[in-house]
Amino acid sequence: MKLFQLTILLLGTSTLSLAQETKSDFSAYKQSIPGSPLELAMVPIPAGSFTMGSPEAEKNRKPDEGPQQKVQLSAFWMSSFELSRDIFDVYFKDANTTQNSKVDAVTRPSAQYIDLTWGMGKEGGFPVNSMSQHTALMFCRWLYDKTGVFYRLPTEAEWEYACKAGSTTAYYYGDDPKQLGDYAWYKANSKNKFQKSGQKKPNAWGLYDMLGNVSEWTLDHYQENRLAELTGEPKDPRVAVNPVKYPKVLKGGGYIDEEATLRCSNRQKSDPSWNKRDPQIPKSKWWLTDAASVGIRVVRPRHQPSKEEADAFFKEILGN
Repeated sequence: MKLFQLTILLLGTSTLSLAQETKSDFSAYKQSIPGSPLELAMVPIPAGSFTMGSPEAEKNRKPDEGPQQKVQLSAFWMSSFELSRDIFDVYFKDANTTQNSKVDAVTRPSAQYIDLTWGMGKEGGFPVNSMSQHTALMFCRWLYDKTGVFYRLPTEAEWEYACKAGSTTAYYYGDDPKQLGDYAWYKANSKNKFQKSGQKKPNAWGLYDMLGNVSEWTLDHYQENRLAELTGEPKDPRVAVNPVKYPKVLKGGGYIDEEATLRCSNRQKSDPSWNKRDPQIPKSKWWLTDAASVGIRVVRPRHQPSKEEADAFFKEILGN
């Protein structure tokens, strides 16, 4: 397993003291999306430590959620909502980018061969869906190129830390699944559709739909024994990188999932079957025909890498 080498800069670690990291300029902001009137709401996630994974006594716990590890993370911002179709479409329809290029730094995805929202909703705040991890990362690279600000997918550790928001329970609000409908769209209340973002209660750090609606990509390649390997890496765990396409880690669960999948520590892994009905040969690297409940959320490390470091990151993580 290859572990990404630019960890110190790209995951937010710096020589700043904790006092400097938490000074007043680390606050919520809105990132304007060039070429549109749209904005991406970003909320600060403070530096700190948490227990990653679930306790052995947690109901519905899976073996790959342990052993629990104490993990320390540097500060970052995370988008308050799942990425909307409206914002993604600015990238998708950008006339100044090439289409499906393997080398262009601002590539947009190939046209969808069918409507992969399946009539559930597009404009007006619905999350973007049916997208591969490659597409999610290419959006991040486009956004960086357009704004000069380095955005990326969260690591698995960052995602879980942000989701728990200081909690130690199965869900960020507690352990009772009967309350889940107040915080998430899932199998019991979604009517088999994703919904507009932001209608349910947020967690303590102002993040909406961290549980349910659409599952969210992380940077990490899936390893069943990942938590065991974190022993001795208490600060900003390195990203598990592997050039093979499957499996990658997703978190949060989606509108089709039951309550057990929406637990903060639950780990989902991508599967080739998610693209089995793709009519193209070779199968599209952009779209997932059979994963309508997969979307993304982005983060911005507080300590920004240099252009050279950011370019190296995208080259390694995307393989081109």
